Amino acid sequence: QVQLVESGGGLVQPGGSLRLSCIASGFTFSSYRMSWYRQPPGKERELVAAITSTGGSTNYRDSVKGRFTISRDNSKNTVYLQMNSLKPEDTAVYYCEAWNAGRSWWGQGTQVTVSS
Repeated sequence: QVQLVESGGGLVQPGGSLRLSCIASGFTFSSYRMSWYRQPPGKERELVAAITSTGGSTNYRDSVKGRFTISRDNSKNTVYLQMNSLKPEDTAVYYCEAWNAGRSWWGQGTQVTVSS
């Protein structure tokens, strides 16, 4: 069955870094656009970053540009989110999503808390 398993979240001080990973199984990973979303406390889920199936194109929400980097390794069925210069407003549950032609799957999420 399809599985997306996120890891790498945790508690970090402002200005710190974290690297999230999402390992996929049960589908042809290299054919899917992959995205990272987040849901801050009390707010709706929002798109953070996305990467095309080949990794040739990426896009980011404005508030994370220059701080976050999305990448993927199709040989490992894994998508990453490198997060640098973290701010308290980055606190959220982070989810990865796989999308292709209207079909979408989600992971269970990993908590990121940025606090001193």
